[in-house]
Amino acid sequence: MSYILNIETATKNCSIAIAKDGKTLLCKEMAEEGYSHAEKLHVFISEIIKELGLSFKDLSAIAVSQGPGSYTGLRIGVSAAKGLCFALDIPLIAIDTLAVLASQAQVSDGFIVPMLDARRMEVYSAIFHENLEKIREVKAEVLTAESFSEYKDKLYFIGDCAEKCKTVLTKENHIFLEDIIYPSAKEMGALSFEKYQKKDTVDVAYFEPYYLKDFIITASKKVV
Repeated sequence: MSYILNIETATKNCSIAIAKDGKTLLCKEMAEEGYSHAEKLHVFISEIIKELGLSFKDLSAIAVSQGPGSYTGLRIGVSAAKGLCFALDIPLIAIDTLAVLASQAQVSDGFIVPMLDARRMEVYSAIFHENLEKIREVKAEVLTAESFSEYKDKLYFIGDCAEKCKTVLTKENHIFLEDIIYPSAKEMGALSFEKYQKKDTVDVAYFEPYYLKDFIITASKKVV
């Protein structure tokens, strides 16, 4: 019997779930414009443990969404996951954020394209077959009318940037599933359990989130 705590903070959605042998038992999440992760994450973790009648010692592993996504969100989630793994002496599992997002799409044909907003017309995206097999790796790209033109089958776009993407992705095979906006920890259970069974874990000390692009701090202008 394996209880895994799943943490998803790569976007505006602060999401926590506990899964038993790959099946999600309970999920707590909140998506806010102001990124409430720092305030809500540990509260959600404590609440979910208590509501399930578990203790931290019952956890077999911690799984965290590895990115791409928000720099701040990823740092908060990964820091919390590392701290728990150190304290409990349990393994850390890293899960592809776009795979978590893609897991929400239930389609029977074509391809799933999870996308996360990277400002302006740039997105983080990957491409998955309907059976969730990844057929194109994650990359940052600037969208144009010719993006994904090599794919003639149906493309199901999901994520938090539908409004801006619809202005350029207008071909007949482009379908937007607008109800699927953010990745959620409730979709991580099966993914993290599969990795747990394979002992596919990461080094707690050296693991870093997958930012994809360097985080750039713009220096404030000096007043002359």
